[in-house]
Amino acid sequence: MGRLAPRPLLLALLSLALCRGRVVRVPAGSLVRVVGTELVIPCNVSDYDGPSEQNFDWSFSASGSSFVELASTWEAGFPAQQYRERLQRGDILLRRTANDAVELHIKNVQHPDQGHYKCSTPSTDATMQGNYEDTVQVKVLPDALRVAASPQPSPGPSLREGEPFELRCSASTTSPLHTHLALQWEVWRGPARRSILSLTHEGRFRPGPGYEQRYRSGDVRLDTVGSDGYRLSVSRALSSDQGSYRCIVSEWIGEQGSWQEIQEKAVDVGTVVIQPTVLRAAVARNVSVAEGKDLGLACNITTDRADDVRPEVTWSFSRTPDSMLPGSRVLARLDRDSLVHSSPRVALSHMDARSYHLLVRDVSKENAGYYFCHVALWTPGHNRTWHKVAEAVSAPAAVTVTWLEPDYQVYLNASKAPEFSDDLTELECRIVDVKNPEASVRFTVSWYYRANRRSDDVVTSELLAVMNGDWTLKYGERSKQRAREGDFIFSKEHPNMFNFRIQRTTEEDRGNYYCVVSAWTKQRNNSWVKSKDVFSKPINIFWALEDSVLVVKARQPKPFFAAGNTFEMTCKVSSKNIKSPRYSVLITAEKPVGDLSSPNETKYIISLDQDSVVKLENWTDASRVDGVVLEKVQEDEFRYRMYQTQVSDAGLYRCVVTAWSPVRGSLWREAATSLSNPIEIDFQTSGPIFNASVHSDTPSVIRGDLIKLFCIITVEGAALDPDDMAFDVSWFAVHSFGLDKAPVLLSSLDRKGIVNTAQRDWKSSLSLERMSMLEFLLQVHGSEDQDFGNYYCSVTPWVKAPTGSWQKEAEIQSKPIFITVKMDVLNAFKYPLLIGIGLSAAIGLLSCLIGYCSSHWCCKKEVQETRRERRRLMSMEMD
Repeated sequence: MGRLAPRPLLLALLSLALCRGRVVRVPAGSLVRVVGTELVIPCNVSDYDGPSEQNFDWSFSASGSSFVELASTWEAGFPAQQYRERLQRGDILLRRTANDAVELHIKNVQHPDQGHYKCSTPSTDATMQGNYEDTVQVKVLPDALRVAASPQPSPGPSLREGEPFELRCSASTTSPLHTHLALQWEVWRGPARRSILSLTHEGRFRPGPGYEQRYRSGDVRLDTVGSDGYRLSVSRALSSDQGSYRCIVSEWIGEQGSWQEIQEKAVDVGTVVIQPTVLRAAVARNVSVAEGKDLGLACNITTDRADDVRPEVTWSFSRTPDSMLPGSRVLARLDRDSLVHSSPRVALSHMDARSYHLLVRDVSKENAGYYFCHVALWTPGHNRTWHKVAEAVSAPAAVTVTWLEPDYQVYLNASKAPEFSDDLTELECRIVDVKNPEASVRFTVSWYYRANRRSDDVVTSELLAVMNGDWTLKYGERSKQRAREGDFIFSKEHPNMFNFRIQRTTEEDRGNYYCVVSAWTKQRNNSWVKSKDVFSKPINIFWALEDSVLVVKARQPKPFFAAGNTFEMTCKVSSKNIKSPRYSVLITAEKPVGDLSSPNETKYIISLDQDSVVKLENWTDASRVDGVVLEKVQEDEFRYRMYQTQVSDAGLYRCVVTAWSPVRGSLWREAATSLSNPIEIDFQTSGPIFNASVHSDTPSVIRGDLIKLFCIITVEGAALDPDDMAFDVSWFAVHSFGLDKAPVLLSSLDRKGIVNTAQRDWKSSLSLERMSMLEFLLQVHGSEDQDFGNYYCSVTPWVKAPTGSWQKEAEIQSKPIFITVKMDVLNAFKYPLLIGIGLSAAIGLLSCLIGYCSSHWCCKKEVQETRRERRRLMSMEMD
């Protein structure tokens, strides 16, 4: 039998389905309007799943019992005959605001429009679901609100800034219902309007934006006068108060705990014009004063205010005729409380009601500039506040301080001029023909450099160093680093002479140099001010540039025949346009053309530097450490010797010579480098030819097996005694399917039998042994997956010469052989299978044990009680 849903759930679902439907809503309560205003009643439908646009019908009833058709959104003949004319004029209209909402508009509401309005939605549903209509009551009151402008007792429409004014309007209502009035004052300045202060229908004052502070200070107030008068009072007029003022009154009524604004009226009260205060400040335009004398300036004020305004006078000083630019500073100030604030040696006095005098004592050249008189007029306000009504700044007074400056000339000469690069350069800047000297004057210097350019190029000067009046020296960007290194030295060795020294003159230092000597005057605060600059004539530092020439010739003084003999080469050096040269020599060797063992490889053997220090470069033959010698035969001649030459020494030998010039004593600068002609060592021998090959019986093994690789050497040509041959054998591997990776050295065995094995990151091990004179065996024990790849051997033969010395032959390499390491599938899965079977058996036994214990102990008591109850019932039935 199937299962049924619970009965409470079915009832809940049925109730939900029955409650769904549309709901028509209009404003709750009643609407109150005044005769002549517009009535707007919104109506909307919610919880409706029908068409996208809903239709509405409006009906009207004066008593609320019998409704007359008023308007419809979908049926043109729906309205009653008495409303069709008003619908055609547009006095009554329906305005759709959404697909499921509409508004009823009735313009110029009259008393007959008072009554009940019903909004309904036509239904085409088979079953009525929800609320299809709603009704709202509308009350129409007579226009009982009266608003008018009152006669203004304040001064005329034009007043000065800071004077008080007030505006009044009257508002009253005789409505039969209990209504409240709200009032707001606004000011209009062109198209913009600002709310000043309002009294809400709840009796609260609310200042407009920007009037909060003036309202709190009492500057702006709203008072009632009599029963119907409202007064706006402003104690101190501001320039922003100019404009046309309007009084706006609205009437409110309370219905069921909420407020409705039933009408609003406004009246223009008047226009306020704020006349700006006339204020001018005048000072003398040009004043000249001698240094050390007193400077006096008068500021004369002109204004049309004669009331209780208070002036504030400020004297300021600037180096430019614009007082608004940064850098101007205040000298003295007289505040509105007649307190003077001034800097040292400056006084400000009040000569009369409209004149203020500035006195600067003991003027110096730093007092020359422009002086300004700034005047501001303040009027007192509420709560000890002050308001600025006007301000003015005078034209600048140009003050010139006369001073008898020193007269002198500047002469620049080169005491030491360079002839080559790295030579010393020394310039002397002298002060001559000094006139009008004073104890308070000191001289400093600035050094400049200008590069040599063609006549049509624009050349700019670069600052090398500048000395300030306090003897501090600052370096320019061009000389900063070289001055720190001691290459540029600026000094003053005599009272009237400055020196500039370049310890090591470079080609970039060629150009024009000039000096500028500045005269500094000591001020009262012990500071120094520059008063004059005198430029010297430029001097040109130049020397002709010629390319350095370095020629090296190599020769072989003794003939060379066979391996084992001594090779000797001398290098002769000649130079030109290099100052006091010293030479360093490097001996290089290159493989001859046709040798493919290491093509295009240049090997550095031995070098000798400019201080005659010998150094072995890349000479790696440990058995012949003393086999090469490089020595200086003469100042421009060097000799290279190589003893017991071998076949592997064949190649082209050169001398690389570098010329060095001395710089600042023990330092050297590279001047030029040249390469000599090659001297060739060529052995004409018919010795044996060696070949190497790799063989393996196990190219494919299973992981863990032994890998055996044989390196077999074959000899062709002249037969050799086995005791006259020896081999260096190295094994390499490339662990990839191709030869795209770098080879890895595995193990090596030199001709003396010493084995070296590289470190490995996996478990397999390596062994290398010599099976015979020409056969070498590499074994990989316990092979791993990483041991796959290409293997090859590299062999370096050694042949014993008739002189008894061993000659190293060219290195040979075998072709690679690829080794594959496979995985043993049976051994790989043997242990995981055994472990899985064991774990499965253990888990099964543990599950059986848990089930047995649970049935034996946990359920035993409950089963016994059940059986006992059955026996008791059976005995009762038998009785």
